Amino acid sequence: MTDTGESVRARILVSGHVQGVGYRAFTCRMAASRGVTGHVENLDGGQVAVDAEGNRGVLEEFLSDLKKGPVGSRVTQVQVEWSRATGRSQAFTIKQ
Repeated sequence: MTDTGESVRARILVSGHVQGVGYRAFTCRMAASRGVTGHVENLDGGQVAVDAEGNRGVLEEFLSDLKKGPVGSRVTQVQVEWSRATGRSQAFTIKQ
């Protein structure tokens, strides 16, 4: 794990074939393995939204995981909006 400075927040929008393929569970496992907090949820339009907080370097590695996705997924686009961490989450969860 790379540790480079203060905690930041990344609001991530993942597009492609990312629903019905275990993408949220994959995201949760990757977040837990990297110590990232926040949540992941499916959106009505077929995209997956991720709200993640952690070290900038760790979040960059997490983004690499999200771009690959689990077997069966096909990620076509990952959009990221960076901001200051809120510190609200203590774990990483899947929103239903």
